[in-house]
Amino acid sequence: MRILVTGAAGFIASHLCEKLRDLGHEVVGLDNFNDYYSPSLKRLNASDLKAKGIEVIEIDLNDNLQPVFEKPYDYIYHLAAQPGISAETPLNDYVTNNIFATQNLLDAVAQFNPNLKSFINIATSSVYGLVANVDENVPAKPISFYGSTKLAAEQLVLGQQRLGKLKACSIRLYSVYGPRERPEKLYTKLIENLYSDKPFPLFEGSVKHERSFTYVGDIVDGLVAIIGKEDMVNGEIINLGTDEVHTTQEGINLVEEIMHKKLIIDHKPARKGDQEKTSAVIDKARRLLGYEPKVTFKKGLEQQVQWYLDKFTSSL
Repeated sequence: MRILVTGAAGFIASHLCEKLRDLGHEVVGLDNFNDYYSPSLKRLNASDLKAKGIEVIEIDLNDNLQPVFEKPYDYIYHLAAQPGISAETPLNDYVTNNIFATQNLLDAVAQFNPNLKSFINIATSSVYGLVANVDENVPAKPISFYGSTKLAAEQLVLGQQRLGKLKACSIRLYSVYGPRERPEKLYTKLIENLYSDKPFPLFEGSVKHERSFTYVGDIVDGLVAIIGKEDMVNGEIINLGTDEVHTTQEGINLVEEIMHKKLIIDHKPARKGDQEKTSAVIDKARRLLGYEPKVTFKKGLEQQVQWYLDKFTSSL
């Protein structure tokens, strides 16, 4: 199969590209290498992909995409997005990169790749709002620019599916962690600060937040399971995560244990837009995709710590 992955140099998408390539598929990745976080980290991921024979095209999804579609694809995994809930990121960035970019990609598919087997949109549990412990039938109640615009993007995709213009599904992910996690995300930042003995910014109340922390390898296994099941999942919204819940404090304790160090805390005021609780209801994923997360929380964190040590400290 020939497969297009957007946001390919990012955290989850880079792992997905590698898994698809290992399964024997031809994979083409797109990424605009924007500066939301250091482009050098994304280029590090891209170099890993290129070493495995995966083409990575540098392009913005809001640009003319015709050159990307010189040959048709069987599947598209759309992971590119404006992430995060930082107050420093203006609404316009979320609208441009989550809504307009998704629509431009859909327009390109309609014009240049009408026989696509499936368009797999990657969404987020943030669409559920403050508490995400419900199944896919519960109305979304996003509380952040990120959640709101990702919900809009999801509906743009599913709107095309409802009109019969393409086969598509949307996968809502829960608190993914593991090697290549973005530098501002919880565990990469935690590991870095522990290693460097730097104070870790901890937002008020966040240690009690409950999360379905899901290892990236489990998420990728769920995503690739869609291949061959596109008729079964057509038009579906599917939660993908783990129904095992841990607090942020438990995560901190485990990383301290793995690294044999004690974290220095820099207490910060509560952050607007943070979810208080996520607990993935994954009955549909189990039923339709045969999905079952396998990696334990501790094992996943050990893998992430080892990745950080290998990639960022070996030359020190």
